Amino acid sequence: MNITNCTTEASMAVRPKTITEKMLICMTLVVITTLTTLLNLAVIMAICTTKKLHQPANYLICSLAVTDLLVAVLVMPLSIMYIVMDHWKLGYFLCEVWLSVDMTCCTCSILHLCVIALDRYWAITNAIEYARKRTAKRAALMILTVWTISIFISMPPLFWRSHRRLSPPPSQCTIQHDHVIYTIYSTLGAFYIPLTLILILYYRIYHAAKSLYQKRGSSRHLSNRSTDSQNSFASCKLTQTFCVSDFSTSDPTIEFEKFHASIRIPPFDSDLDHPGERQQISSTRERKAARILGLILGAFILSWLPFFIKELIVGLSIYTVSSEVADFLTWLGYVNSLINPLLYTSFNEDFKLAFKKLIKCREHT
Repeated sequence: MNITNCTTEASMAVRPKTITEKMLICMTLVVITTLTTLLNLAVIMAICTTKKLHQPANYLICSLAVTDLLVAVLVMPLSIMYIVMDHWKLGYFLCEVWLSVDMTCCTCSILHLCVIALDRYWAITNAIEYARKRTAKRAALMILTVWTISIFISMPPLFWRSHRRLSPPPSQCTIQHDHVIYTIYSTLGAFYIPLTLILILYYRIYHAAKSLYQKRGSSRHLSNRSTDSQNSFASCKLTQTFCVSDFSTSDPTIEFEKFHASIRIPPFDSDLDHPGERQQISSTRERKAARILGLILGAFILSWLPFFIKELIVGLSIYTVSSEVADFLTWLGYVNSLINPLLYTSFNEDFKLAFKKLIKCREHT
């Protein structure tokens, strides 16, 4: 999201990059762009070609992958060219298009993380009722809402930039921070509000996961001691948990979405009769849930928080940063589009199988 004019007339004269520096920067950014493109394409192909993944929750992940793919294809290459050449040489119109696409796609990617967290929160805390509401149409509506909000956040600068066409064409392609209200509006809408919502949702998801793991252990204990299936069913209702077999996936926010309509009574296992053993299993799963949620939140915050802090302090004229620092923080945010397909699919066994299938098909062709 390249939305900072971080150079003033006095600071325009910066040390030009050497050929070696330009080559190293170019190679590094090309590798990031290529990996981002390939990984997001893999997620899209896996969902499109695997019937088992045709679920509303995965449609949100597919839409996120499409958005991140757009960042890799439409935004990153022009950013590489701009950074390496130190000047914008594609004219006013392409500058306007690039800035608008950059802001829209990066904002949309961030908001996708928000709706995915919201979808998972509903799936865990209100599973039975939400299972009926969780349809492809609802997912499409959530995706449409995300894109609409992103456009409303990123498009306003077009209205005042359109009156400032320069001749000859500009050598710099950045959005001027001459509208403080817009700076506050855009940073709040594109990051700080979504960040707050994501933190609240994943905090509640973790506590819901922790509670369900504990109740699931109690449910197994009760059903093991029961000699009658009716009593087992009553025990499950009393503990308000899902009597399911061992989860097949590793992502706790996806695992809890998978429950059986019918009650399955696990076979008698003397090991589960020991409270210490059940507590150890529950604690292990809680730590796993905390680790995965920590990775999701940590990657998002580390990628985008530095950039948006910089946006505020520059936009409010508190401090100015060099173009090198601005470029680094911008690409740190872009890297989130590389991390997303890894985090949101790597802990799901169905995605792993789909990726293996894609690799095998690739080897045979």
